[in-house]
Amino acid sequence: MRAFFGARFHPVDGPAFDDGVMLVRDGKIEDIGRDVRVPEGVEVTDLRGRVVLPGLVDAHSHAGIWGDGEGSPSADGNEGPDPVTAAADALDAANPDQTALASCREGGITTVQVPPGSANPIGGLSFACKTHGKVIDEMVVRSPTGLKGALGQNPKRAHGQARKQAPFTRMGTASLIREYFARAKQYMRQRVDDDAVPDVDLGLENACRVLRGEIPFRVHAHRSDDIITAVRLCEQLDVPYSIEHCTEGYLIAEFLAEREVWAHVGPGLSSRGKVELAYSTDENPALLHQAGVRVCLVTDHPFLDSRYFMAYGGVTHKHGMPFEATLRAMTLTPAESIGICDRVGSLTTGKDADFIVLQGEPFSYRAPVLETYVDGQRVYSRPEY
Repeated sequence: MRAFFGARFHPVDGPAFDDGVMLVRDGKIEDIGRDVRVPEGVEVTDLRGRVVLPGLVDAHSHAGIWGDGEGSPSADGNEGPDPVTAAADALDAANPDQTALASCREGGITTVQVPPGSANPIGGLSFACKTHGKVIDEMVVRSPTGLKGALGQNPKRAHGQARKQAPFTRMGTASLIREYFARAKQYMRQRVDDDAVPDVDLGLENACRVLRGEIPFRVHAHRSDDIITAVRLCEQLDVPYSIEHCTEGYLIAEFLAEREVWAHVGPGLSSRGKVELAYSTDENPALLHQAGVRVCLVTDHPFLDSRYFMAYGGVTHKHGMPFEATLRAMTLTPAESIGICDRVGSLTTGKDADFIVLQGEPFSYRAPVLETYVDGQRVYSRPEY
């Protein structure tokens, strides 16, 4: 057992407290609070003057599959040229040795959800993992965590423009998604009702997981019209879903709040590098939150380097998101959206001992991440400059 004492703790699922104690045993939080007694003979770590947060949870990152530090030979986020690659699984592309995972640890991110990219209307399965380890299967927290879909500019560019094949238009993209799920519904009926059972189709099996409500459909959409199309499709299918990026969500915030949408918002701090981002604003997360939308901040690494996730939180807080809501949007809310809040997202007895030590209160440039712990093990320590 190890005792961490003296810090200001932000458990997220409860109020912050000073001069606290957190006991860690076998990678789990055994106890935490102001009145926790430190047993005799245990290893102690004095954190007086520091601030402790849960490890950050990034609900949309391509860390480990985008070729960081290795270039195009290891850029494995999008599979082409077929616009429907539902059988693909991002887990099969993940490389824990890519520098992206080190960037996560430096930025205080201890858990990531990794989906495929957004070139295809149906892109494949996502997974969630810790950001420290050598064997990806041992790092996984949950797999799969969703089926990736995409609307808007990216599928049109990757297929209509680059390959002169469907989808050429937004309506073509939506039609491919509908056709895919229609085939899956027929496939499900045949496997249950018909004597002649069809051969196993791995891509349609993943659609069946979504249709049965086992995993959500995670739909890339920036523009407000694309977000509305995503909602329309998912409501027609009656499936759980999240909106990935949700860049113009603030324009239809009440619409999204009425539907209790999960919005994975980001990346922040990035340029308006394409037409769909023309009306992006740093106020988007705050406006969505004010309307009642469930907001998760995301890096979309490498499009926001994971090292600067806390800075994105600071910008979000600066533009109107309350402090506690911002902190929750980077920890417990994404853990809930991914379906892993029983293990991560807050400093709670029984959960994994994933936490970060800051020099001061969150979201200040004066409060860098000093240490990052995953399963009670220190995996990052800030160099002294």
